[in-house]
Amino acid sequence: MLKKIKVIILITMISFFTNNVTANYEKLAYDFQFNDLDGSPLKLSEYKGKIIIAVNVASQCGFTKQYEDMQKIWNKYQERNFVILGIPSNDFGKQEPGTNKEIKNFCEAKFGITFPMTEKISVKGDNAHPFYIWAKKNYGKSAVPKWNFHKIIIDKDGKIAETFSSITKPTSEKFIKTIEKLLDS
Repeated sequence: MLKKIKVIILITMISFFTNNVTANYEKLAYDFQFNDLDGSPLKLSEYKGKIIIAVNVASQCGFTKQYEDMQKIWNKYQERNFVILGIPSNDFGKQEPGTNKEIKNFCEAKFGITFPMTEKISVKGDNAHPFYIWAKKNYGKSAVPKWNFHKIIIDKDGKIAETFSSITKPTSEKFIKTIEKLLDS
């Protein structure tokens, strides 16, 4: 009986100190690259030591107004080792049907976007960009976008610190507190 109690206590203690994240990090975010909307390489290694917010975006989504908040966050924190990265994807509801040029023109004209944007890619499934496959492997299901404007926060060490669903606005108190805590660490 005492042996069973010890095993139960051990299992309980282990459960408090573990989560569903594998986080072996054979690679870091800095090991990945995209192309920007003009087709030039966009290497995440250029952002080493910065907080990176990766957001899969779409021009025809109900959350598209979040571009405004993303730009506000970029304007406020870009001088503090911070980068926000817009990653267009047509994976959800075919809400990003445009070409890279059309996406660029839309973002600049409608929202005045000045933060880096990648070319349109897939963020889920078998055709997902390697960055998103890495995110799922190292952080679990919460790193996989369920819809447009899903946010992955990469810390200064190139590891996933937190993820936020589409409904979380980039200017929300919880999101801002997470960014500021990472910037101050």
